[in-house]
Amino acid sequence: HPSRLNPTSDDQKYPQNCKRIVVLGAPRVGKTSILRRYLRDGFVEDYSPTSEDFLRKLFCIRGETYQIDILDASRERDFPAKRRLSILTGDIFLLVFSLDDRSSFEEVCSLREEILAAKSKLTKSSAPAHGAQQRVPLVVCANKVDLDSQRGVSHADVVKALGADCTYFETSAKDSTNLDKVFETLAKRGGLPMETGPFQHRKVSLRSYQALRTDRTAWRGGRVVGRDDPCGTLYPLARRPSFTTDLRHIIGPHKGTKAGQGLEKCHIQ
Repeated sequence: HPSRLNPTSDDQKYPQNCKRIVVLGAPRVGKTSILRRYLRDGFVEDYSPTSEDFLRKLFCIRGETYQIDILDASRERDFPAKRRLSILTGDIFLLVFSLDDRSSFEEVCSLREEILAAKSKLTKSSAPAHGAQQRVPLVVCANKVDLDSQRGVSHADVVKALGADCTYFETSAKDSTNLDKVFETLAKRGGLPMETGPFQHRKVSLRSYQALRTDRTAWRGGRVVGRDDPCGTLYPLARRPSFTTDLRHIIGPHKGTKAGQGLEKCHIQ
């Protein structure tokens, strides 16, 4: 229920601008590390399997509220039906493979085709996959470029498999190489403000965010912060909507967003 997910007071409106980013890829390719950079939580050297697969970040930008739900669908790798539902409910896609692991690249190629095919069916489009890729906000990330000496996938391999017009970056979550470009492109392709990028807004506490949302002045270090100062906060109590809710969202009327049109109200609650 929206009231359980909304961190603002009961008399506040639920965020109107909502997007879901779905992250897919093989294990151990650095998806979690990239997301930690996106959330500005730093880099952790030791590997541990993903435990939290759903995160929510709230933004206040130029007087408007935005909600970005991030779903790491890694644990759905062996459950095609669940993965397909995640794809159908996703708005923006980040596919990650490791440059030193060719099998992870092949998995991303398959995932990309699955996403384009699913989205084409959802919109009842007869356009081929290469046409669908222009409409689906999708970014491919070749991670671990810091291990270039162990590279198992060349740039030519990527162009041959994904096409020259695929939105593709070679990154390092460890060194933050090209991650700013990845985050900027995710926002641009997904129709989000550039201020949703990790270094384009202030990271505030949930309490400060609530104060801004209720149109009160927030104080930080003795300085008055106006509501036009972009800020964002991680909402710690967010839970992934149920599969029933996701199914209802898909089965219900689907309306495409035309270029230049504002974001629709989020129905995944």
